[in-house]
Amino acid sequence: MYPEASPTEAPPADRNLAEAVTTFVELRPRLFGIAYRVLGSATEAEDVVQEAWLRWQRTDRSAVVSPAAFLSSTTTRLAINVAQSARVRRETYIGPWLPEPIDTSLDAVAGAERAEALELALLLVLQKLTPTERTAYVLREAFEYGYSEIAEILRLTPVNARKIVSRARKHLTDDERDSVDVQEHRRLLDAFVAAAQEGDVASLEALLTPDAVSLSDGNGLRGAARVPVIGRARVANLSTAASRFWPTVEIAPVQANGRAGVLLYRDGRPATFMTIAATRRGIHRVLWVFTPDKIAGFLGSRAACARPPARPGDAVARELTQEGSGSSGSSYAACRG
Repeated sequence: MYPEASPTEAPPADRNLAEAVTTFVELRPRLFGIAYRVLGSATEAEDVVQEAWLRWQRTDRSAVVSPAAFLSSTTTRLAINVAQSARVRRETYIGPWLPEPIDTSLDAVAGAERAEALELALLLVLQKLTPTERTAYVLREAFEYGYSEIAEILRLTPVNARKIVSRARKHLTDDERDSVDVQEHRRLLDAFVAAAQEGDVASLEALLTPDAVSLSDGNGLRGAARVPVIGRARVANLSTAASRFWPTVEIAPVQANGRAGVLLYRDGRPATFMTIAATRRGIHRVLWVFTPDKIAGFLGSRAACARPPARPGDAVARELTQEGSGSSGSSYAACRG
């Protein structure tokens, strides 16, 4: 039985819950960052973070030595489970699948110590790894976990953890390792959009690498290419093929996944997200997202970033303590507020 609390003192149970919420809110950007990089989906990452909160609520927190280690391990293992089932679901996806973009205008690293494994093109490459390889790489490169910590989270030996990270690095191509800086990326994107608007195929070809690829994520949506378009000439021609496309859209610059992008509006409604991946050789990936759910998710993340709560953590705390609350993607955890 609890001792009687003074009028100004919260009951122990309330204090414990308040402490649990405070701890979770502080760690939530990191938890979201881990889950998002592993899954490539903000919606799935939010679901994982919500489940981690429920488990944190139910656990005997007095026995937890390190809340950060407990919540990171819980989130990571949940994300691996979702990644394993997501691979099966994506086999029925129509056309190329691209990671879901997130707004990073207020937090360029999305909860991580470093911005690694955040660009859409790199997230796409990581999806080709096994969930364990992907997770080990993310924990090491983006969050700077030690090999012993990675081994404990993944239930491996430190030697195996080191080997897995090394194997994951080898899967990355030179293009993923040698990305241009933010300013050059913005310059190349602006030049690409300007040339595409003008129908200037020659200028587009000059910006593209010989092996450039255009990927359109539409999941069967009309107008989205269902196969990758490969080669400098084909990508340039595709980008200018629809003569009525560019004159009918309004272009809004955005920041997504730590890099510049554009949101294309048609009839006042957001219809397409586009960005590029580039090295010093030029643009080697052109990425188009047409899928309405992913566009809506990106807009939700922008809205969350634009509306910080009155006090840090208040909005998240309210969401977390609501019984049966789900994840809508609108509370994008990387927005620091």
